[in-house]
Amino acid sequence: MFRRREPVPLAFIAEADRFRSKVTPPPRERATAGQIAGRTLIGLTVVAGLVGSLIIGMPALSQDQSPATTQHSQATDGR
Repeated sequence: MFRRREPVPLAFIAEADRFRSKVTPPPRERATAGQIAGRTLIGLTVVAGLVGSLIIGMPALSQDQSPATTQHSQATDGR
């Protein structure tokens, strides 16, 4: 694609691979008790929503036949 016109010394490339910054980033701030409680409540709310939707949706996913369905199909066959 794009080629450099001037050569790059190999020592420079090798040094770039080993380069480490002497500046350390500041330490991360610790979360307060309120933040931890908020994150926990949000997580519990999401999990409760998923479990609730699974419980509510289970009857729709079941494949058992109810007596009302079989009576209806027999009534239509008798006509």
